[in-house]
Amino acid sequence: MQRRDFLSNALLVPALAAVGPDQAPQPDKTARGLKLGAVTYNIAKDWDLPALIRNLTDAAFDAVELRTTHKHGVEIALPPAARADVRQRFADSPVKLGGLGTTCEYHSADAAQLRKNVEETKAWVTLARDVGAPSVKVRPNGLPKEVPEEQTLEQIGKALRECGAFAEDHGIRIQLEVHGDGTSRVPRIRRILDYGGNHPAVRVCWNSNQTDLLDGGFEANFRLVRDRIGQIHMRDLFVEEYPWRKLIASLTEMKFDGYCFAEIPESADAVRVLRYFRGLFRAYQNLL
Repeated sequence: MQRRDFLSNALLVPALAAVGPDQAPQPDKTARGLKLGAVTYNIAKDWDLPALIRNLTDAAFDAVELRTTHKHGVEIALPPAARADVRQRFADSPVKLGGLGTTCEYHSADAAQLRKNVEETKAWVTLARDVGAPSVKVRPNGLPKEVPEEQTLEQIGKALRECGAFAEDHGIRIQLEVHGDGTSRVPRIRRILDYGGNHPAVRVCWNSNQTDLLDGGFEANFRLVRDRIGQIHMRDLFVEEYPWRKLIASLTEMKFDGYCFAEIPESADAVRVLRYFRGLFRAYQNLL
């Protein structure tokens, strides 16, 4: 039987020792090497770029995914000089720009809406190239009831193939978030990838959903997309209903070299919360 009060384990003490309120933790490049980032959704949504870099440096995070509509202001409308400034800010910082998070989606039955999302994705890819981000996150967001399921999955896959080809030409990857009503089921994500020809520039953003535990369970689902995972989104690590140790062990075993991004709610004491998140993240690794 797995212990639920894992914080009592003595192995966790070193990992948590540096998260006191008066001392910023130092970057912890463990032998296992998993890299930790944060999504600006929602804990950092109100930080401008200087505050974002400063606060994530204080919390000893490796990277950030900039989600659209947030105060950082990194959007496709940025002119060339502003793009160069964003790139330089991260080049001068210990915090890396780990990706751009969009709301682009390809499930709509409206052909014009589908085309709009594809073209917008290409604009984000160009922005990613200009600001030095390695990837652009997109998503499926449901299955239209009036359309056969397989038709929608094929449509999403073909749109991703087009976006992936454009991204590859610009040295960028597309990260398909496991997201949406029905489309968050991992076997459907696998079929989307297959319909898209498993384009090498299209990866999966594992989203740590409860639906990962359906369809045969965590291990079966992870195996379905293991070879395609490009980044990870993680919810609060105190959510014991999710097998965080299995996820981290699986990533460690495959020598995963992408970012594990904390995608957690906002807080009035955000930097302190991020420090605790980092402590728990490292502690799970120490338990392996």
